[in-house]
Amino acid sequence: MWFFLVLAFIALIITLVAVKIFNELVVLRNSFNNAFKQIDVQLKRRYDLIPNLVEAVKGYMKFERDTLEAVIKARNTAVSVSQQAALKPGDPAKMKDLGSANSALSETLGRLMAVVEAYPELKANQNMSMLMEELNSTENRIAFARQAFNDTVMEYNITREKFPNNFVSGPFGFEAAALLDSTSSPQEREGVKISFA
Repeated sequence: MWFFLVLAFIALIITLVAVKIFNELVVLRNSFNNAFKQIDVQLKRRYDLIPNLVEAVKGYMKFERDTLEAVIKARNTAVSVSQQAALKPGDPAKMKDLGSANSALSETLGRLMAVVEAYPELKANQNMSMLMEELNSTENRIAFARQAFNDTVMEYNITREKFPNNFVSGPFGFEAAALLDSTSSPQEREGVKISFA
C-alpha cells in the first residue's frame, strides 16, 4: 500500500514539474513571437517610407532609373519575405530569408544614397531631409527590436535545452527558434551611411 502511495506521490511531483516547464516554455515562446511583432511593425514602417523616398528623388534623378527600380524591387521582395516570416517567427529558414532580404534592401538604399550625394539640390530639399531622418530613426528602431527579439529567442532556446526541460520541450513540440541576423557579409555589417553634410 505504501509503495503505491509513494509511487503516486512521485508521479504527482513529476507531473507538476512537467506542467511548470510546459507553462514556462509557452510564456517564452509567446514572448519571442511578440518581440517579432515589434520588428514587423518597424519593418512595415520602413517599407512604407521607401516609396515616398523614391518619389522624392524621382524628379531629380532622371538618369538613375535602374537604381530606383532596384530599390523598389528590393523593397517588394522584403515585404513579401517579411509577411512569410510573420507567419512563423523563429523558423530558421524564414529568419534567414528575412535577414537576407533586408540586407539586400539596405544595400540598394546605400547605393541610392551614394547617387543622392551627386545631387546638391536634392540634398537641400526639406522633404528629402525629413524622409531621411524618418528612415534613420526607423533603422534604429529596427535594430533595437531585433536585439529584443534575439534576446527572447536566446532565453527560450536556453530554457528548452536545459535539463529536465528538454524532456518536456521535445515531445510537446517546442522547437528551437532561430535568431534574426540582419547581415550575411562583413561589408553589410557597416550599415547604410546616410548624411547630407
